[in-house]
Amino acid sequence: MSSAPYQSPWANDEVEMFRKTVRQFVHKEFVPHQARWREQQRPDAEAWTQAGRTGMLLPDVPEAYGGGGGSFAHAAVVLEELAHAGVHFGSGIQSIVAHYILAYGSEEQKCRWLPLMARGELVAAIAMSEPGAGSDLRSIQTSARRDGDRYVIMAPRRSSPTAHTPASYAWR
Repeated sequence: MSSAPYQSPWANDEVEMFRKTVRQFVHKEFVPHQARWREQQRPDAEAWTQAGRTGMLLPDVPEAYGGGGGSFAHAAVVLEELAHAGVHFGSGIQSIVAHYILAYGSEEQKCRWLPLMARGELVAAIAMSEPGAGSDLRSIQTSARRDGDRYVIMAPRRSSPTAHTPASYAWR
């Protein structure tokens, strides 16, 4: 009795062609650099723009915002192929941030940031935690208020060597 490899119902011909492209790219351009990336704790900046040119970044974001215009299946393929190759890259975080911008950003923000992210010219990051809250976002007490051209971050004090230092950061 032979068993055929599992194939998801969303894996149509177009998605499988995309998978082949992603797999070839990952093995040619990412796998050879893994040791160095692990040592430097990040991929090279050029890897992001290469991934963007290949269509690996934001493949499920609408084309109007620079994405691939595909579906969740396309995004899943990227994650699967990176995992199969043992490549640590970070494009999953890029996608999470992009989807926050899609859901909550203004039209101006979508047009400004998403194309840069899709091309790999902007690498996004997100941090959503604080002591005592973990991943329960409703428990987070930190807030920010605009103060001129800066944001003042207000967080509950914690016992730490720097607890006497007020938290104030500026983003433009």
